[in-house]
Amino acid sequence: MKSPFSFIVKPLNNRRYDNIKQYGDINFITSTSEEDHTVSNRFAKVVSTPINYRGPVKKGDTLLVHHNVFKFYNDMYGNRKSGKSFFKEDLFLVDPDQFFLYKSNGVWKGYNKYCFIKPSEVKDYYITKNGVEEPLFGTIKYINDELTAMGLKVGDEVSYQPESEYEFNVNGEKLYRMFTNNITFKI
Repeated sequence: MKSPFSFIVKPLNNRRYDNIKQYGDINFITSTSEEDHTVSNRFAKVVSTPINYRGPVKKGDTLLVHHNVFKFYNDMYGNRKSGKSFFKEDLFLVDPDQFFLYKSNGVWKGYNKYCFIKPSEVKDYYITKNGVEEPLFGTIKYINDELTAMGLKVGDEVSYQPESEYEFNVNGEKLYRMFTNNITFKI
């Protein structure tokens, strides 16, 4: 089964929400709200790629998807519904602009115009700053082909535009998803 334009995926661990954390032998529910985007599952396993797709993503790869892909919604009558990505049973259709990172052979890679930046820790100055992160500065963690073509590489320290931080947790690490054009300069 293949879609003309979309990837067919399943939620990783067959769960739409990632709202259960284990503490010792106890499973603890961290959120009961289906509207809470912070606990929606962001990881999907590729079941099939689009017809005539020739890109780097393959069947079996893991995708980091938009938080709305697996979420439930309530319609105007209060009935629980799946979102526009729902196909059938546990299968979902994901457009190429609905995922930002893919994992192939155990390695995460930036996709299309997306890259991931690890925020820099606050630097020591004479003036005290609030927070634990240096505003608008970070290190490239997962790079895309556009940035590579510009001469940047993983580990480069960069500055980025204000309000471009879209937070994700990848492998237990806080990262910001950015577009290529959100990167303003290399330090």
